[in-house]
Amino acid sequence: MKLYQMDVNSAFLNGYINELVYVEQPPVLKTQTILIIKRLKLGMRGLGTSSLKKVYVDDIIFGSTNEEFCKKFGKMMAKEFEMSMIGVLTFFLGFQIKQLKEGTFIYQEKYTRDLLKRFKMDNCKPIETPMATNTKFDADESGIKVDQTLYRSMIGSLLYLCASRPDIMFSVCLCARFQADPRESHLIAVKRILRYLKHTPSIGLWYPKGAKYFRGCYLLGRSLVLWSLKKQNCVSLSAAKVEYIAAGSSYAQLLYMKQTLLDYGVKLYRIPLLCDNESAVKLANNPVQHSRAKYIDIRHHFIRDHVAKGDILLQNVGTKEQLADIFTKPLDESNFCRLRGELNVLDARTIM
Repeated sequence: MKLYQMDVNSAFLNGYINELVYVEQPPVLKTQTILIIKRLKLGMRGLGTSSLKKVYVDDIIFGSTNEEFCKKFGKMMAKEFEMSMIGVLTFFLGFQIKQLKEGTFIYQEKYTRDLLKRFKMDNCKPIETPMATNTKFDADESGIKVDQTLYRSMIGSLLYLCASRPDIMFSVCLCARFQADPRESHLIAVKRILRYLKHTPSIGLWYPKGAKYFRGCYLLGRSLVLWSLKKQNCVSLSAAKVEYIAAGSSYAQLLYMKQTLLDYGVKLYRIPLLCDNESAVKLANNPVQHSRAKYIDIRHHFIRDHVAKGDILLQNVGTKEQLADIFTKPLDESNFCRLRGELNVLDARTIM
């Protein structure tokens, strides 16, 4: 699928308005708008199920496996609105996109280098991992205070980079907890992440063509499409309970992805969900309520119904093979690089 980009010539009005203005569309304009929307819908139907369209303010990204359909859609949009065709998508909101015959590569090398330069870390000594394995973070109330504005600016910039760099998400989110009162130890940890970025500025997400669907950890084939990290807001007395609830939450996201893929004509059955807690897997596969599950809210047991129906295949996976570990704990260099590669987070130099 080839992706293209269009730009709206005049998305905003010029001038300043200092008072409240209440506007309602005239009936005639409403009718014209409805007609235009209908035409666009008809045009998108002509593109078939192997097409997509994304709108962000005054920029539109669209694509299809048929390049002729893309040209027709571009002409139709330019005819109805004041829009210009930019061409093949290469850069969007700080993301660089390389569309190759073998697949699509998304990375933020320019953004990364600008980030390092902005925080005066462009000449720092590179390091192989974003966090040491023996890192133990706390509030460090006795530590030296640092500039809060600088610290928050660094965290905010790194959080945006996480959109294409899941390998730094755990480290960045851990450092983000201390934005209210950052200390020198926290700033040193953030600077280590920047040193890691200096070592790997061109790493990004690789989406190869021809991959089979769902494997695990929100992967579409070998392509990572979603990742998340959330600190639980309570203390649990059972690791099995935590893993069981997390598995249910993960499957809720898989259901959403499954429904979305139906719009593109892709039907999925018995989606595999991998969990490294054997007790949680047994809880989900056992429809009988027993003492170990009596403290779990009923709403979390919906995963049992889907396991019984055969919609989901909940499987146990060894801890060493659990891809999600890169999002939950500091790892040594060999394991970190191995899991990063399994997630298809690769260096641009190995792709192009």
